[in-house]
Amino acid sequence: MNEWYSDWLLRRGEVSSSLADTLEQAIRSIREKTEYPRFEIVIVDNQSTDPATLEYMRSLETAGQARILRYEAPFNYSAINNFAVREAAGDVVCLLNNDVEVIEPEWLTELVSHAIRDEIGAVGCKLLYPDRTIQHAGVIAGLFGVGGHVFKQLPAEAPGYFGRAQLIQDLSLCTAACLAIRKSTYLKVGGLDEENLRIAFNDVDFCLRVAKAGFRNVYTPYAVLYHHESATRGYEDTPEKQERFQREVEFMKARWGTVLDTDPAYNPNLSLESLQMELAWPPRASKPWKAT
Repeated sequence: MNEWYSDWLLRRGEVSSSLADTLEQAIRSIREKTEYPRFEIVIVDNQSTDPATLEYMRSLETAGQARILRYEAPFNYSAINNFAVREAAGDVVCLLNNDVEVIEPEWLTELVSHAIRDEIGAVGCKLLYPDRTIQHAGVIAGLFGVGGHVFKQLPAEAPGYFGRAQLIQDLSLCTAACLAIRKSTYLKVGGLDEENLRIAFNDVDFCLRVAKAGFRNVYTPYAVLYHHESATRGYEDTPEKQERFQREVEFMKARWGTVLDTDPAYNPNLSLESLQMELAWPPRASKPWKAT
């Protein structure tokens, strides 16, 4: 497995007062806590103006610890990732937000061990909030509309429904905050949709296209990281952001239709309005189950 070469692609968003600290925490954790030996770190600088951030990136570049790519256009999460993947040298790429922190040394070894399998597409990990509750243990299509994280805010070691938070499994969707995939597969399906899904749901759409292309997406709980969620970009809390978010919701429903309500990794008897895989009421299943 050490013959495989991996890239970390860290996306830069809008400037915040703690951005330099956030980025430094991510880079330091990668370099100090990751046992996987062959990698390059690629950072996309999206029009940074914060002096501390610019100085930190210059120091990384001078020391040969990271490659800095400049993206001189308005923030577009999908376009930034696509740009970074095209420039990456590795056979496996790991999309990684700049607000993610490595906490266990085997995280990338675990992700790559699945990503290099011919039949596997996207590989997602377990992400925790700093208080060690779950932020991501997989995404279910159609949950609360387009897609949502299951088991959110349960304790880190909680088993979840039938132990699924603790099991390696085929799962239709995973977040792009930390997603490993072969570069060839990423390019084959066209990357993230930078025209229609600039900010939200690009990972949901991407994983659905990966699955449609014949690959199996996987969730593994044995790669665990912290996610300091929205430490850079913030939340959908302005009228402009909410309007754009709604457009992306409508686009996803138009593109995928009933696919969003029939996730093969999710029992149709379970609710699309619960983070904890609870029974739906009234039932969603179209026909009652009968023994044969």
